[in-house]
Amino acid sequence: MSELLKKIDARTKLAGTNKLEILLFSPGHDQRTGRKEVFGINVFKVREVMRTPEITAAPEMPSSVEGMVSLRGALVPVIDLAKYAGIVTSNKPEIMIVTEYNGHTQGFLVEAVDTILRPGLVRHARATGNDHQPHGWPVTAVTELDNGTLVMMMDVEKVLAETSIIDDSHHFINIEPVKEDRMIFFTDDSAVARKQIERTTEAMHVNYAYAINGLRGWEELQKMAMQAELAGHKLSDMLHLVLTDVEMPEMDGYMLTKLIKSDPRFAGIPVLMHSSLSGTSNQKLGESVGVDAYVSKFEPQKLSMKLREMLKLDKS
Repeated sequence: MSELLKKIDARTKLAGTNKLEILLFSPGHDQRTGRKEVFGINVFKVREVMRTPEITAAPEMPSSVEGMVSLRGALVPVIDLAKYAGIVTSNKPEIMIVTEYNGHTQGFLVEAVDTILRPGLVRHARATGNDHQPHGWPVTAVTELDNGTLVMMMDVEKVLAETSIIDDSHHFINIEPVKEDRMIFFTDDSAVARKQIERTTEAMHVNYAYAINGLRGWEELQKMAMQAELAGHKLSDMLHLVLTDVEMPEMDGYMLTKLIKSDPRFAGIPVLMHSSLSGTSNQKLGESVGVDAYVSKFEPQKLSMKLREMLKLDKS
């Protein structure tokens, strides 16, 4: 386990190179299907991998939340991923993947961790519908290994939202609409995150378009730039801000920002980075590729205030 942790620590330094790596794991062997599904999580979101400590049951928690553990004085909720995904297994998960999202730490119980995989060396495909979602498991993309094995990238935001660890119901109250006509473009591979952005911009009465990952986002942005050129307009008169997630399949937010900032057609259009990777090192990486500002996920009030500031909006 210690050698794996060393590899994880080394791989986190790849952020910003569009070569983020993923940790492969299995939530368990399903007795009903006889299959052992393989999933992945971005190494950059993994704080540590450890043997499962003693878990204290907590009242009024979803069935897939086993309880709480104490890590260095902090109480951390623990989710059994096999239970969450409806996988029937007789083995008690002995490994816990500790992750950090937007300042929140949580543990995921799994049966086994395997290895670290570099997505840039294999084919990446976008998951659609339920084709690659056993038991309704939320995934953001599917990676095909050289041996034909499909690795499903876990949509952590959706898992956290559905286990009620992230409660955002009160966050959209009192977001005030604006009177100016503004257009933003955002890109995020998580359906939960996209919905939150939509709710925020709709509450503000700000127009938007979006893409489901960085590569598709760049393709759409180039189309916008071409349309502006054909119409004889500056793109900045039609598009006023780009909001991007950090970790996405096919192209991450850092690479997308590099492309935007190196293309003169996007001059005057700020890039706002929106991520659950809340560490200061991530913000510094964003600044190094030209990001204009940074705002954490799951905080619609802060997002609306930052959008209002960067779009130079007044309240209506």
